[in-house]
Amino acid sequence: MKSWLIMFGTGLASIGLQAVQAQVTIDVTKITCNQFLDGQLTDSRTLGIWLNGYANGARGKTLIDPLSVTENNLIDYCVSHNNMLNMLVLDAARNVVGADK
Repeated sequence: MKSWLIMFGTGLASIGLQAVQAQVTIDVTKITCNQFLDGQLTDSRTLGIWLNGYANGARGKTLIDPLSVTENNLIDYCVSHNNMLNMLVLDAARNVVGADK
């Protein structure tokens, strides 16, 4: 009976290890505004908030108003520059943060 439990536990552990290795990574430097707006790669809201924080950190801004920081600023920027849908969303985030100086 105990040998069966050991084999079962080993099988579960190997399944768990495979699940951990199945993580997906995304290169943020290659995401375009079009992909961002379509939500093709990940949740646009989460990515927009992350990009805002990244761009602010890169500019050395450590104080931000949490009520003014929304992913909508980035969405609005990408939509208003719809002729540049192949623009990288990281560049758009830098432009949005730069406008908040």
